[in-house]
Amino acid sequence: MKIVVKLSGFFFPSELEVKNIEAYVRLFKKLRRAGHRVLIVTGGGENARKYIRAARTLGADEALCDQLGIEVTRLNARLLIFGLGEEVYPEPPTSVNELKHALATGKIVVMGGLTPGHSTDAVAAIAAELMRANFLIRTVDVNGVYTADPKKNPKAKRLSKVSPMKMLELVMSGKCWAGGYALLDPVAIKILDRSRIPTWVLNGKDPENIEKIINGKKVGTFVVKE
Repeated sequence: MKIVVKLSGFFFPSELEVKNIEAYVRLFKKLRRAGHRVLIVTGGGENARKYIRAARTLGADEALCDQLGIEVTRLNARLLIFGLGEEVYPEPPTSVNELKHALATGKIVVMGGLTPGHSTDAVAAIAAELMRANFLIRTVDVNGVYTADPKKNPKAKRLSKVSPMKMLELVMSGKCWAGGYALLDPVAIKILDRSRIPTWVLNGKDPENIEKIINGKKVGTFVVKE
């Protein structure tokens, strides 16, 4: 099975939690040894946001702020690469051509951002399309996609299933939340829609949730074209 996992920003707080990284390292090694192909895309997390805020204050334009954020995502990718050792391609790909080469090795691939203006969610969608992945798994720090921010609105309802276009409608209206942030940008959603890539949005605080999806269980929210 070919799997793309997007590790979102919550996974990379200001004070990095090495035990969480180690738990995912064990999971990814286990999946590869079971015969699965695994590609991981890392978000920037709080440190990326800190650098971007500082750069804006210093007068940087948005393209440069994006590039700064991309560098932080690649730094986060290297953390996982260090832990995965010989199981992983040794460098985070920085272009589509590099990604193709890395995938051809059959090793785990870990990467961050690619291009200013594209979120790492969009990168994960592009990577899943290129890889012809069976699943894209997007980790968040709540139990899926909600009708409102569940941390602020106790009446928010979790959606068990949603189409990409319905997701786009929710995102554009500002009503779709996961972990306190609007879930998936329009570019990522449109890529998922055109490629018909089944996507799961689930709580990434427990790595076993990813194994449950691979084993055919339902966890979180399923995003699929109807």
